[in-house]
Amino acid sequence: MTDFPVEKIRADFPILKEKIRNKPLVYLDNAASCQKPQQVIDSIVYCYSHEYANVHRGVHTLSVKATDRYESAREKVKDFINAQSTKEIIFVRGATEAINLVAQTFGKANIKAGDEILITAMEHHSNIVPWQMLCQETGAVLKVAPIDLQGELIFAEFEKLISDKTKLISVVHMSNALGTINPVKKIIAAAKAKNIPVLLDGAQAIPHMSVDVQALDCDFYVFSGHKLYAPSGIGVLYGKQALLEAMPPYQGGGDMIRKVTFTETEYNVLPYKFEAGTPNIADVVGLGAAIDYLNEIGMDNIAAYEAELLAYATEKARQIKGLRIIGDNNNKGAILSFVLDKIHPHDIGTMLDSLGIAIRAGHHCAMPVMDFFEVPATARASFAMYNTKEEIDVLMAGIEDLIKIFG
Repeated sequence: MTDFPVEKIRADFPILKEKIRNKPLVYLDNAASCQKPQQVIDSIVYCYSHEYANVHRGVHTLSVKATDRYESAREKVKDFINAQSTKEIIFVRGATEAINLVAQTFGKANIKAGDEILITAMEHHSNIVPWQMLCQETGAVLKVAPIDLQGELIFAEFEKLISDKTKLISVVHMSNALGTINPVKKIIAAAKAKNIPVLLDGAQAIPHMSVDVQALDCDFYVFSGHKLYAPSGIGVLYGKQALLEAMPPYQGGGDMIRKVTFTETEYNVLPYKFEAGTPNIADVVGLGAAIDYLNEIGMDNIAAYEAELLAYATEKARQIKGLRIIGDNNNKGAILSFVLDKIHPHDIGTMLDSLGIAIRAGHHCAMPVMDFFEVPATARASFAMYNTKEEIDVLMAGIEDLIKIFG
């Protein structure tokens, strides 16, 4: 995309002007967390400087302004993922809390001993551990659909694991460790044929592609703000209204109630039933600003540009002798995970940092993926809309220098 305004976008991100060890910062750790544009930073500063007060509780001017700004962000999220109603948008701390919320509310209310929960072998720990905990509590069984050596779901095996005992399917939309984009429409169609609800972990997918929860027909969709150019500590649980209405509250406290006595409590309406206590007001405002920013650029434009970056990086990586791509398939988002012969990923990360290049090295909260590929860890370069092919050239030159140094 020769017309993609990458230099204009880069100018919006003040941290990209930083130098690391006297080298220009090459930030390729976007799958862990994205950097923030000035527009998001300014929205948070403005909130605290001019419009901050607690929301929903006050009749004074600042509280009304804060509430309007807060609820405006909820409306922006609804439109961004095409939910039917703001009642379906629950603010949480991040994708991890969203999954735990579903496990502890929907899960406890609907899953019992002998029931099955189906996930895939490429899941982040956040989409494994909450279900393990629920299974331990209820006596349910966790089933895992296998992946192949290219890092793709073996769909035929996934379908075989769906049974009358399956009460929930929870899968990652895009793998954080491999970049693989799952065939979520096929997964949901297979689930709907047996009336099984589906949760999609969209933490990695949401910054890289358009998401339409009504078109997908998923029952739950979760994501974190910090991967979406928004602040950390804020995220979203989308749930179909009928399901959320039937689920018990996750936490008790202020704002999630309508009436409290010492004998009983009447809970608030959606979405507030799941938002106990004072929320993360300024960072919700920041999330709204991030969505405004992304809408201006266009998610389809971002997806097309990042696809070019990934194709360019993959082609360059395949030319490096001794480099092995982990998750080498064509149905991927902007993630390049790799290992080098005789060089531990932690050494790769440390040495590249000396060149000003920020990548991630480790198991990426996906230890079962590492076990499957029989590696202790991988080095992961993950791309965002503000990255350039020139930065990829710097990365590849750094890798080739490493190989020479280690012999």
